[in-house]
Amino acid sequence: MYNLLKGKKGLIFGALNDKSLAWNVAERAYEEGAEFVLTNTPLSMRFGEIDELAAKCNTIVVPADATSVPDLENLLKKTMEHFGGKIDFILHSVAMSLNVRKGRKYDDLDYGFLNKTLDISAVSFHKLLQVAKKLDAINEWGSVVALSYVAAQKTLYRYNDMADAKAMLESIARSFGYIYGRDKKIRINTISQSPTLTTAGSGVKGIDGLMDFTERMSPLGNATAEEFADYCITLFSDMTRKVTMQNLFHDGGFSSMGMSYNAMAMYQQSLDNTETND
Repeated sequence: MYNLLKGKKGLIFGALNDKSLAWNVAERAYEEGAEFVLTNTPLSMRFGEIDELAAKCNTIVVPADATSVPDLENLLKKTMEHFGGKIDFILHSVAMSLNVRKGRKYDDLDYGFLNKTLDISAVSFHKLLQVAKKLDAINEWGSVVALSYVAAQKTLYRYNDMADAKAMLESIARSFGYIYGRDKKIRINTISQSPTLTTAGSGVKGIDGLMDFTERMSPLGNATAEEFADYCITLFSDMTRKVTMQNLFHDGGFSSMGMSYNAMAMYQQSLDNTETND
């Protein structure tokens, strides 16, 4: 490997099992020389395998609810105690929608569920950044990355209220990125990843069709979880010190496409079959 993160210390949210994007990032960060603390909710930890990852990466796990300011304060304080000082990077990989899980359509949302979606998937990012800044937990030129999706800019069938949450997440990255960059030289970015067969993604109805569509639309094809981890490592490294307040598309070119040859060919084939059946 390249030792891109040698000597750097961090905090990684959201690793559940080896299908998680956060899990892949943790493995790559460890390979590149980083030390880090892992965190997830107590409930997720019971259903996941995070202790196995911690053993592999020679680190500890500190349970925390990302929507709880006291939990975040405890998490960051324990992380700094563990390392004897500040950290250099944070990955925020936290998202959940009860409306999606319960099959509620966008024009029939449960607003209680919506508030939880926004709190978990977006406002938790603001809480994390605010707590980190007040505790002065991140070294100058540190890097914070959160996971977004192209549905923040474009309407995607069935993505539902998560699209609103991702739009808010990206706005928080810009607004806090200005303040944190101005005051502490901390950079904050979001990554819009291709649809990926994570544990959460696998549970989304129609994910296979979406992945096939984006694969055909993207000139480079869908980005894998391993490739996401590689990209994320570059944002944690000193190689990207002047990249901040950006939503970075890591999707094989999908976000810039209108229609590809492969997608059009599949559409035409479907159209021809329909006409034949008629």
